[in-house]
Amino acid sequence: MTAFQSIFLGIIQGLTEFLPISSSAHLNIMPWLFHWQEIPESFDVALHFGTLLAICIYFFKDWIDLIVGGYKKVVKKEDSASGRIFLYIVISTIPTGILSLVLDVFSEKYLPGMAPIAIALIVMGILLYIIDKKAPAEVNYENITFKQGFFVGLSQAIAAAFPGVSRSGITMTVSRLFKIDRESAARYSFLLSTPVILAAVLINLGEFVLDLPFILGILASFISGLLVIKFLMGYLKNGSFKIFAVYRVILGIIILAIMFIK
Repeated sequence: MTAFQSIFLGIIQGLTEFLPISSSAHLNIMPWLFHWQEIPESFDVALHFGTLLAICIYFFKDWIDLIVGGYKKVVKKEDSASGRIFLYIVISTIPTGILSLVLDVFSEKYLPGMAPIAIALIVMGILLYIIDKKAPAEVNYENITFKQGFFVGLSQAIAAAFPGVSRSGITMTVSRLFKIDRESAARYSFLLSTPVILAAVLINLGEFVLDLPFILGILASFISGLLVIKFLMGYLKNGSFKIFAVYRVILGIIILAIMFIK
């Protein structure tokens, strides 16, 4: 892999990991379109490491509050929003990891190729549009319940196993289904992704190849990811998910058209 390819893919990862448009889909689509070699799993995880760093830096204060709140809730029995959210994330991460492994085996065996990715982009785009349009924004971040937090967290397993669904896309969609406001949905989604991505990084750490393209890819995904988080958190104060839903559907249709032409 060349330095240009790694930087390009790193930027793509950073741009698409946090927007509800599926980074895994785009990382499959780009090599397919440009006839590049398939991205090694270790490099894919490395790009996610770059966006993980972006999450940790942007939400550094949030994570400190979550850890302190979690400690106080478990040890001192002091209730707080940060303590509850911390427990939601911890409790939902374990079954999410197990379910992800099971679904991943199914996906690799029965859903290979670009067509399932295109269909997932379209279906999730339609669901995101309908749910975001119809669901009221009644619940903010501090008032997320255990049921809401757990099922939003568990939904990550579907995205982990099926490229094109999008981790942020499905967690934000399920959050809106539970009437969580858009900004809170994004915030909770990003915090939820932290332990899942960290686990994937640690598992694949031994396969990392610290050459120049590898490092440039991580740096590109980190910088672009940080900028996108800042953009999205500001945008969702007043904006909706409509533009991302429409983009998903259009991209899915384009992929299917290219496959048909080929």
